[in-house]
Amino acid sequence: MSNFEKQNYNYSEWTKARFSEVVTVSGPGTLIFLAGVGAEDENGTIGTILFPGDVFGQCRYAFDKIKRLLARHRATVADIVKIVTYVTDIRSAGDYFKCLTEALGDAPRPAHTFLNINQ
Repeated sequence: MSNFEKQNYNYSEWTKARFSEVVTVSGPGTLIFLAGVGAEDENGTIGTILFPGDVFGQCRYAFDKIKRLLARHRATVADIVKIVTYVTDIRSAGDYFKCLTEALGDAPRPAHTFLNINQ
């Protein structure tokens, strides 16, 4: 018998039947995994992206969602250990890292992978 318990959560309608928005693994401690957090309108029509063309606005919205998801599981951005970020235009890096600095505040910087993809 395992000493760990895995739970899957979906708070946004658009993620249901697509992927788990949050997965927790609990045992002596709790690990929280987030997936697919971007500028998708969590309360709107599937596929609706908020702040089109505004990387800073999209990033702020995504980190707002991240903070709310973490809070539901009694965690903060200071608890983040790894971030993977995908952008489609490397010229957005400046706005993204400005947003990241704002979002993390005084929290320690987690391990981070920043990827530019073509679509």
